Amino acid sequence: MNLNQVTIPSLNVDKAINFYQKLGLELVVDALPNYARFVCPDGNSTFSIHKVEKLPKGEGVYVYFECEDLDNKVKELKQKGIHFDEMPSDKSWLWREARLKDVDGNQLILFFGGKNRINPPWRIKK
Repeated sequence: MNLNQVTIPSLNVDKAINFYQKLGLELVVDALPNYARFVCPDGNSTFSIHKVEKLPKGEGVYVYFECEDLDNKVKELKQKGIHFDEMPSDKSWLWREARLKDVDGNQLILFFGGKNRINPPWRIKK
């Protein structure tokens, strides 16, 4: 099995498209006003947005996008006007992360996990 796509809710898909294009995702399906799908710049994963009348309550979904050069990517995005809630910092789980929210308040984490993304020291041994 391979994860193909994550879909998040949005009150305004058109506005969300602009935000995600600024992040560097490539728009591949434009079915405004209800749906849009992007391909990630690295790998084969896709990411989509669908229109909702109301956003879910609570913390919602956390979406992680891995960036090889996290600090420079954050610097580049800040220059494009993207606001970060948390600048890149090293985490106890051995990832470096920066946190932000999209135009609908969905939690995004740009991170670099390197070998620890799949193989942390505490990985279950088979």
